[in-house]
Amino acid sequence: MNGIVDQAVQVVGAVLILAAFAGAQTGRLDRRSPWNLLPNLLGSAALAADALRGRQWGFLLLEGAWAVVSLLGLLSTVRARGLMARAGTLPVRPVRPVRPG
Repeated sequence: MNGIVDQAVQVVGAVLILAAFAGAQTGRLDRRSPWNLLPNLLGSAALAADALRGRQWGFLLLEGAWAVVSLLGLLSTVRARGLMARAGTLPVRPVRPVRPG
């Protein structure tokens, strides 16, 4: 890849991770929510791939571990929700009304 594409991958990956982190820290996202875990997974995987290409081993360790932990959390959340749905105990969230345009 060229320098511009490398920079774009790094910026997008970092923004995904930081947006999820900010959402979790401000209470807007549950830390076990797929809306928190998926951006962490995608962002850290992109940064890990970039680190691998650049042979940046410390950065690869950090982002690779972040991606693995995010993936395990996401799988655990999805599995738990599937079990709860099958048991009929999935919590129901109130539907927010849609405001016209």
